Amino acid sequence: MKGITFEGVQTVHCAQLPDPEIIRPGDAVVRVSLAGVCGSDLHVFHGREKGCDCGTVMGHEFVGEIVETGREVRRFRTGDLVFSPFTTSCGACYYCKIGLTARCEKGKLYGWRENGQGLHGGQAEFVRVPMADTTLIHLTSDLSPEQGLLLGDIFSTGYFCADMAGISRESAMTCAVVGCGPVGLMAILGAIDLGAARVFALDTIPERLAKATAFGAIPINVTAPDFQQTLREATAGRGVDAALEAVGSSAALRLAVDLVRPGGTVSSVGVHTSEHFPFSPVEAYNKNLTYRIGRCPARFYAEKLIRESAVQRLDIASVITHRYALADGAEAYRVFDQKVDDCLKAVLVC
Repeated sequence: MKGITFEGVQTVHCAQLPDPEIIRPGDAVVRVSLAGVCGSDLHVFHGREKGCDCGTVMGHEFVGEIVETGREVRRFRTGDLVFSPFTTSCGACYYCKIGLTARCEKGKLYGWRENGQGLHGGQAEFVRVPMADTTLIHLTSDLSPEQGLLLGDIFSTGYFCADMAGISRESAMTCAVVGCGPVGLMAILGAIDLGAARVFALDTIPERLAKATAFGAIPINVTAPDFQQTLREATAGRGVDAALEAVGSSAALRLAVDLVRPGGTVSSVGVHTSEHFPFSPVEAYNKNLTYRIGRCPARFYAEKLIRESAVQRLDIASVITHRYALADGAEAYRVFDQKVDDCLKAVLVC
């Protein structure tokens, strides 16, 4: 098969690889039809997350058709259309039972292999899925492949970010989303769907701010010298009730802390690789800050968002702006990384 492999910092290739095989009786093999290039992939691509083996197939967002199952797989059969969260999960451990599927005791992240251990990713013609019965989700007739792809990661993550902030219709909260990349845009949709009274969208890129506006947010270009004063004036001088950080940089987290009012909440889902917080315990104490951070339990949220019809209601697939053949995966990374041609989200058609 062909797959996009990590070959060192800022280097990926479309390589010819062995087809995956059933290793354990709970495995399934999926023929991938659509795979996403995610901002989290760029942490590996740029070496901010260190240790990934060269030759690892990249990617953790995929949709496809089951072509083979192990003898213990019960919920799926050959020919079923499926999508996957970005981590596998067993469905039986303490963390799975409380809905924190991203911290499954047996779970692994697609697209990360270190010292020969781990899982190859979904940016390939085929992918092996361990614990298929409790990891995969059926792509039902009311979901498009694009919706399934985004449910497996960025829509679930953005909605989780809004949910962690405590947004509800009763609270009538004002919030700021720091970073209007794909996850930030999903956080905007999630915040509005949950009942935020006002959502301010902060970014530097006009095209992303335009998309945020189309989703119902109030755009704030952070290159403007007085942008923080604008937000203060809009919140009676207090600051926003919640800041949703969707970048994963120290600067973005610092800004989120600066924008939130005393007693407010910072909800952070950006993938952080810094060793230190950009704010001190004293600052957090003096502001009565609630800080919530972590990896989205996408398996739990995907089912929740399907059940509550959020994915069917909201225009999530419009964030996909660029499509590439698998053979052009390196170009997809370049365009997505450098935001060429107003690229919001790139996908690979496998």
